[in-house]
Amino acid sequence: MNLIELIVETLYLYLPAYVANAAPVLLGGGKPLDGGRLWMDGRPILGGHKTLRGVFSALILGTLTGLAQAYTPQNLPIALPRLPPPIGLLQSVGAILGDLINSFLKRRLGLKPGSMLPLLDQLSFILTAIALSYPLQRPTPSRVVAILLLTLLLHPLTNYVAYLIGLKGEPW
Repeated sequence: MNLIELIVETLYLYLPAYVANAAPVLLGGGKPLDGGRLWMDGRPILGGHKTLRGVFSALILGTLTGLAQAYTPQNLPIALPRLPPPIGLLQSVGAILGDLINSFLKRRLGLKPGSMLPLLDQLSFILTAIALSYPLQRPTPSRVVAILLLTLLLHPLTNYVAYLIGLKGEPW
């Protein structure tokens, strides 16, 4: 497999996690997931940026992406792997869970919603998606390295584009 094939196939395999991670930016808003409650330290549990609509949109769109991949016709011009139907749900739960854990940790550190925490901001969603989907999709070490490197490149780029078009209040 050449480098281009590795990149395309790797992005395809983890597309449900990427869709789930992007969905709250596009469709989120509304009531905070934590209901505005505070943790034992007096700080918000997650903060106002994590909403019920954002979580549900992530789970629905990521799962639908995985289902579309599971039932992709095999007569396409390029060969794409067929994924087991639960992959979309597992990666979506992993992506949103990783993001929520990241927010929880940032609140414990006293960081406000939207503040930057390098590496954790970029990788928490994909690492958790990999972990949760691992029983059905066991990536090789080179595939894990590829998705982590791709995420480190794509996450800041997509966030900056979302900022430029007014979907995010900060460029990270």
